[in-house]
Amino acid sequence: MGSDALRDLLDGNDVAGMQRWLAERQPHEIADELGRRDPVTAVLLFRLLDKDRALTAFEELDPVDQHNVLAGLRDQSFRDLVEAMDPDDRARLLGEAPAKFAHRVLEGLSQRERAMTAELLGYPEGSTGRYASPEVVPLRQQLTAGEALEVIRAKGSGAETVYTLPVVDDQRRLLGVVTLRRLVLSAPDTPLRELTDTDIAHAEATGDAEDAARLVRDTNLLALPVVDSEHRVVGLLTVDDAIELIEAADTEDIARQSGTAPWTGHYVAAGVTQLARSRIVWLLLLIVAATLTVNVLQVFESTLQQVTALALFIPLLVGTGGNAGAQAATAAVRALALGEVRSGDVLRVAWRECRVGLLLGVMLAAVGLVIGTLLVDLPVAATVALSIVVICSWAAVVGSTMPLLARRAGIDPAVVSAPLVTTLVDATGLIIYFLVARAVLGV
Repeated sequence: MGSDALRDLLDGNDVAGMQRWLAERQPHEIADELGRRDPVTAVLLFRLLDKDRALTAFEELDPVDQHNVLAGLRDQSFRDLVEAMDPDDRARLLGEAPAKFAHRVLEGLSQRERAMTAELLGYPEGSTGRYASPEVVPLRQQLTAGEALEVIRAKGSGAETVYTLPVVDDQRRLLGVVTLRRLVLSAPDTPLRELTDTDIAHAEATGDAEDAARLVRDTNLLALPVVDSEHRVVGLLTVDDAIELIEAADTEDIARQSGTAPWTGHYVAAGVTQLARSRIVWLLLLIVAATLTVNVLQVFESTLQQVTALALFIPLLVGTGGNAGAQAATAAVRALALGEVRSGDVLRVAWRECRVGLLLGVMLAAVGLVIGTLLVDLPVAATVALSIVVICSWAAVVGSTMPLLARRAGIDPAVVSAPLVTTLVDATGLIIYFLVARAVLGV
């Protein structure tokens, strides 16, 4: 039984059937269904889950969906659920919640959980500290493998993970890490310092969380130690949180590359007004920017009147230039996100993409020359072909350098990617086209 079957059960108010449906599903599948439903239905389904499955499914939800579920729970159920959450997940929820809701959450927490949550919320928004789990088991370097395992048995139940264990000095400063596997497989009397990997990556608590998440991915770590300004361990960024961070960052970049404002929550559950609101601002900006194209046509109106055949190829040139620019912009944004290029590489990237655009332009110009010769005369066809070469080179340079220059200016590169590049290349491409026409045709 799939989603349609659940809809039938909801329509028929079959509570027993809904319980059976939920019992047969994995937590991530339940979370997906909760995200798809309106808040009232999501709370109804959530209440039918047993306590353990409810918590596991709840942790799979996006913060906005977690808020919707919590808002519909009674006080005791509300307190039990937020108390059982991991501190980093709780901090993420509160970071996106209204102040009144955040106050209700903090009021319902035990003193220990409240203190850990407040500590995480003290870090800047978007910093690694916000996402690091403070529930770790640090091991003193003086221990043996057997003694370390005793510490893990005593304190491990309260930790989010015990597979990666930070090794610290007496001031809790990070010295390295040791894995649980290595401890278990070593003789009990083996000194911990002999098992410690000191050549390890780590992240600053006040550093960018996305950078730390990509470091987890690049180093294939299960957890990344997070330290404060004095190199003391404050937590671990686990691989599951790193994956969520990368997914959220990529989702935001995709939204901005397509000309929409980022938004949270399940697409199916989003209202029409919400989706329209996320798109309208960019469309308004782009329609204003598109007036550049109209102005260019007005400036070269006399040229069009003398050689009306030029107008036939405007859509072809505008589309080709826009596509070439969008391709280059997408490649640049991806390279920036992966750390393959830096803002200081702008000249190197521009020269590389100029040659790529030139090569693409020559290949496309051959096609344009054939099409132009079949539809009009050879001089106009030559004008179109030459324009394609110049426009493709120009578009590739603009598309590749704008994200890098934006990063240098402190602007999200995705903001100045495909839609904005396309609009700019449309206007400048027409200028190139008419200037080439004047040079070739003498009009």
